[in-house]
Amino acid sequence: MLSNSPNPRKKPSQARSRVTFHIILEAAARILESAGLSALNTNHVADKAGVSIGSLYQYFPSKEALIVELLREERDQLSYAIKDIIQHNKNADLKTVLNMIIEKSLDHQFSRPKLALSLEYASIHIGQDYEEVHFQHHLEEIMANLLIQFQISNPQKSARDIIALSKGIINVAAIAGETDLKDLHSRVKKAVFGYLELF
Repeated sequence: MLSNSPNPRKKPSQARSRVTFHIILEAAARILESAGLSALNTNHVADKAGVSIGSLYQYFPSKEALIVELLREERDQLSYAIKDIIQHNKNADLKTVLNMIIEKSLDHQFSRPKLALSLEYASIHIGQDYEEVHFQHHLEEIMANLLIQFQISNPQKSARDIIALSKGIINVAAIAGETDLKDLHSRVKKAVFGYLELF
């Protein structure tokens, strides 16, 4: 981890503290959804969360630390979901598993589309290249291991390419305000399956 990364001060261990931690994070998420990055500051978040600014600072020294933790939680949720799909579908063929992964990725992006887009922008704004690269490598490793199981050639490169294809289509669709997830699913699937020559 980079030393200048704006990390939360600490992860709470007690149940009550964990509740406060997540109430603060949810308040920050709602501000990003409703008003964007420009409206996010620690005083606004503390007010919306119903906690004192001192309580907020116990966990988050800055708005950047809030953004980093939101990014990590969102990305962890997606990577855990993908690993869970792979783990529980070991007897399925590659097309079936990829189809489920695409569906889960779309659900993840569009369950809170304004938050997802705000976090994408915020990540660039605060210069969290390390966070993005770390997540990208983690996701590539998960997907490459899946492709190895099905003897796909150049699994690392193929994993990187299908992630880029999927992410590009999904992000552009989200920015354009698309809401037809069935159509979007079909397009992402066509791109991924076509790349891997699975038709």
